[in-house]
Amino acid sequence: MSGASVPSVSVERLEPSREAPHAVGESPLWRADEQALYWVDIPARQLHRVTPADGEHRQWTFPEQLACFSFDASGTLLAACETGLFAVRLGAPGEVRAEHWTRLAAPVFPASGMRFNDGRCDRQGRFWAGTMVADMSLASNAGSLFRFDETRQLSAPLVDGLVTQNGLGFSPDSRTLYLSDSHPTVRRVWAFDFDAQQGTIGNRRLFVDMNQYPGRPDGAAVDADGCYWTCANDGGRLLRFTPAGVLDREIVLPASKPSMCAFGGRDFDTLFVTSIRPGANANEHDGHVFAVRCGVQGLPEAPYAGTLPVAGV
Repeated sequence: MSGASVPSVSVERLEPSREAPHAVGESPLWRADEQALYWVDIPARQLHRVTPADGEHRQWTFPEQLACFSFDASGTLLAACETGLFAVRLGAPGEVRAEHWTRLAAPVFPASGMRFNDGRCDRQGRFWAGTMVADMSLASNAGSLFRFDETRQLSAPLVDGLVTQNGLGFSPDSRTLYLSDSHPTVRRVWAFDFDAQQGTIGNRRLFVDMNQYPGRPDGAAVDADGCYWTCANDGGRLLRFTPAGVLDREIVLPASKPSMCAFGGRDFDTLFVTSIRPGANANEHDGHVFAVRCGVQGLPEAPYAGTLPVAGV
């Protein structure tokens, strides 16, 4: 394997995460109207928010594990958790109060010990998220991909047979959906034809076989050029693939288990990367969040197109 060298790349740890590493940092999301980065620590049941300009840090603790999320136009959180999808009104940092937490929908889990994992909105504002059996050692393929549309309807499974669903992304022209399975027994990324008007997918095909590269294909982002960036979990790097599935850039990171990436910053020229702290042999950077200037620009994440109700409001 060889990747083109990337000039003028900088990788810095984002404060204040250097003080308290996360067990499973995941799902970074940049909110341009706040100039703030949000992300989660799944086992800690925490949502974090940092404004890089001044380093201000806020965090909220949820009633159950939060894996991925989006916001609607009003700023209400759409949270994919252990038992389903919830609308959440974020109040003052601290515990999320029960009256600010409304259950919206839930899939029928075919196995015990399941939860949502990786998700994001498509460019039309529909929320897509996948499920998995939390105990990866079971290698259960009970996971599926779902769509939650602007009318607050949760689809039937659109892709099933997934062990560790990950890597959701959408091409800039909304013609391609990307999806990966990061389990060590799979390590593949697929592309699907995407009908943006109907919100449907088809023509599943192999995009990248990560068994040929270091690491496993975890969370991902698509840049303005249509290239797919994947976090190579256990490989300690970011890999960028062209729309043809050709590796053209590789950035080595200080953390061994990068988990997901998202473009942000004032000009969307920073790739924010979360990471996981391994149970053994962790280094000082594992479990922290990084800001990577990678020489390319990304695109804003679309908000959820529907309106989210919240109890007590």
